[in-house]
Amino acid sequence: MSKFTVKNMNKFLLFKLPAAYFTGIRVSKITDDEVIAVVKHKWKNQNPFKSLYWAVQGMASELTTGVLVMKHINDSGKKISMLVTHQTGDFYKKATGKITFSCKDGNHIKEAIEKTIATKEGQVISMTSKGVNEQGVEVSSFTYQWSVKAK
Repeated sequence: MSKFTVKNMNKFLLFKLPAAYFTGIRVSKITDDEVIAVVKHKWKNQNPFKSLYWAVQGMASELTTGVLVMKHINDSGKKISMLVTHQTGDFYKKATGKITFSCKDGNHIKEAIEKTIATKEGQVISMTSKGVNEQGVEVSSFTYQWSVKAK
């Protein structure tokens, strides 16, 4: 049984990323190709404009990309380092209500991990996580550049 279950990832948040946990971010789906995290706009995670604070959106979006990286590293059975080397974010609409972040770049990170294992050279991959509101409208989009290298 894989340790990358929704329940285990939410426990991981509590103990390793408590800021994300206490702002209400929760992983809701993990597959080889996609990770989904949700967060509801509440008083404790809002900005002065009564919408979801940008840093909370960043934590939720990074989580979706990072869990995919961690899962594929774990599945490889190899020791591989991971690091965010660059990040960009775009905001399109006020984030209120329940916001769902998803990253569907599992196949890309899997290829990068296979390549670093084969070549022992670092690989850089861009992964995108999009946040949508309950109406399906995109409120933000974040792109993370992850570096992976076999040890």
